[in-house]
Amino acid sequence: MIAAIFSFLVMLNPFALFLYLKPVMNDLPDADFRSVFLKASLISFFIYLVFLLFGDIVFQKVFRINFESFRIFGGIVLFSFAYIFIVQGKKAFIQIKGDLHDLASEIALPFMVGAGTISLTILMSEQMELWQGVVSLALIMLANFVIIMGLKQIRRGMRSKSVQTAFDKNMELLLRINGFFLGAIGVDMVVTGISNLMAASQV
Repeated sequence: MIAAIFSFLVMLNPFALFLYLKPVMNDLPDADFRSVFLKASLISFFIYLVFLLFGDIVFQKVFRINFESFRIFGGIVLFSFAYIFIVQGKKAFIQIKGDLHDLASEIALPFMVGAGTISLTILMSEQMELWQGVVSLALIMLANFVIIMGLKQIRRGMRSKSVQTAFDKNMELLLRINGFFLGAIGVDMVVTGISNLMAASQV
């Protein structure tokens, strides 16, 4: 259970998510951002819960698609986001459009819920008891929320403008660098999906 939680947090990557959310943090008051991020966390939790309860049935019985097809599509989406992110920087993704509920949904999908995390949720449904899976998801979302809000407070605690400016510049640099890793993950998902489909066709 602990290993599953750790693996999920690595895939969710709250540190990268903090970088993605930084423009929103700068534009929203603290209370509004906390409310938006809490709603995004709840939306993500319930989406994960659906896949935990129904697992691979969602793909095979409801949508009637091979899970590997979903993995390949998710990889293409990740690669596309990574490319835009590297080229356009921090303003390429999340933008405030007036409705905070819509903003919460935009944060949840695809930044908190993606092909990788959905894949892990389906694996959890196969390897754990239902109650263990639910508790694990709750702990994961709580840990992610605490980390993001903690990093936000650390940034706010920097009193010097020069320190904040240096921090922001380093964050933007890390944001672009993270795009390369995100793109690599996307390509790996595509390659893995194609390999699994080819292996299945040869059986």
